Amino acid sequence: MKLYLHGHDYKYAAEQMLLTLYPEERPEYPGGDPDGDCAVISLSEGEKYVTASCRLTLGGITRRGRSAFKKELAADEVSRDRLCQRAVKNAFYRAALASGLSRPVWGALTGVRPGKVFMGLMEQGDENTALKRLITEYDVSPRRAELCRSTSLVTKSIAESLEDRDICLYVGIPFCPTRCNYCSFVSQTVEKSMKLIPPFMDALMQELDAVADKVNKAGLRVISVYMGGGTPTTLSAPELERLCSRLEEKFDLSAMREYTVEAGRPDTITEEKLHVLKRHGVDRVSVNPQTMTDSVLEAIGRRHTAKDIVDALGAVRSVGGMAVNMDLIAGLTTDSAEGFEKTLNTVIDLEPENITVHTLSLKKGSRITLEGSAIPTAEEVGRMLDIAEEKLRAAGYEPYYLYRQKFMSGGFENVGWTKKGYVNLYNVCIMEELCSIIAMGGGGSTKLAAKNGGRSTRIFAPKYPQEYIGSIEKTCEAKQGIVDFYAGSE
Repeated sequence: MKLYLHGHDYKYAAEQMLLTLYPEERPEYPGGDPDGDCAVISLSEGEKYVTASCRLTLGGITRRGRSAFKKELAADEVSRDRLCQRAVKNAFYRAALASGLSRPVWGALTGVRPGKVFMGLMEQGDENTALKRLITEYDVSPRRAELCRSTSLVTKSIAESLEDRDICLYVGIPFCPTRCNYCSFVSQTVEKSMKLIPPFMDALMQELDAVADKVNKAGLRVISVYMGGGTPTTLSAPELERLCSRLEEKFDLSAMREYTVEAGRPDTITEEKLHVLKRHGVDRVSVNPQTMTDSVLEAIGRRHTAKDIVDALGAVRSVGGMAVNMDLIAGLTTDSAEGFEKTLNTVIDLEPENITVHTLSLKKGSRITLEGSAIPTAEEVGRMLDIAEEKLRAAGYEPYYLYRQKFMSGGFENVGWTKKGYVNLYNVCIMEELCSIIAMGGGGSTKLAAKNGGRSTRIFAPKYPQEYIGSIEKTCEAKQGIVDFYAGSE
């Protein structure tokens, strides 16, 4: 869609709202006079008010939206900038609704972390006031606003339990048995890259050593370890033993509150591997079906059956001592609301401690997008999510973390559900940016979180295994940024 900005340059705010309301559109900024399908977004300043207006033209019909705030509310440049961006978004949003667009369940709220907004509103009042403001000021549906309140209260509790130098460690293993059609994570299928695993492991050991040195020098305390990917249990039992042993050897894990490993693919889970993980203190694993319908598993590129998932979970339970998370995705190729409900019933009967319900995100690098695969409608995905909430609550699960992504079917959300006492600390910390996440492995993204609203810093590792292996010296050198960041925050 063509965007014309007058009196301001808030491109990011306009684009966020465009992608939220019209996910198939992409922004264009042509010169000249507005023509065709376009949005003309203006910002003007009067004696008492700053006003944003939007003139939205679609199919030759023009609708208008407007939003304003009192100038006195802008105490400084930062608050003024925030208010202006919100006014730009709201004007665009109101014009879109006037043009006949169905009201999104998240209203005018953009971004991946609704909880950030709710937490900000709670700072200005209590949780009930924040709930009302989320509904009235952001036009969020009451159902989603209540979800946001529930997860934000968990966030608040965890935030209050953290100390300034608490960190989480992430170890990324970028290998999978096969690649699912919805996936855009950077990972290599093992069938094509077995020869890369040994040199990757050698490089990862170097990075672990470098990171541990910097973490120890900065006086940081590890409270959570999360091993993800890819699929970490693609590694053999001896490789997992080597990795877990090196982590214990190099890092002080005495303050660790949880240790999670994604054993997401049942075709990678063996009792031998599970015994290795348990021996090293892993107390939570993911066994991720995504669906329990064999035809849908085949459609998304999985080479296992629903029975394999049940068998893998049985292996975890027989080894014992580990809580289980199971991921589901609403909106998969060839699935339906009825099929999703059957999957949900089956998974609830298996009694995992956590169930995470994702909404399909149409990522540009995934096969599902590149091949134009048929997927359920937004309305049907909405039914799936409503069914999930009703059944999970009835089964004793409560929501504990929530986030959104770009290009999600229907503009919905991902929600982690938990039985009492099984909140996953890492998920909340990374999604709500409560502490630094120090990442190692291919495609690892370290985010050093500043306290009191200061500027955060990121350190990236190369994405692909071969690049990671070839650039390991530079990757290790970049970790000096950890020490520098914390020295500057004192």
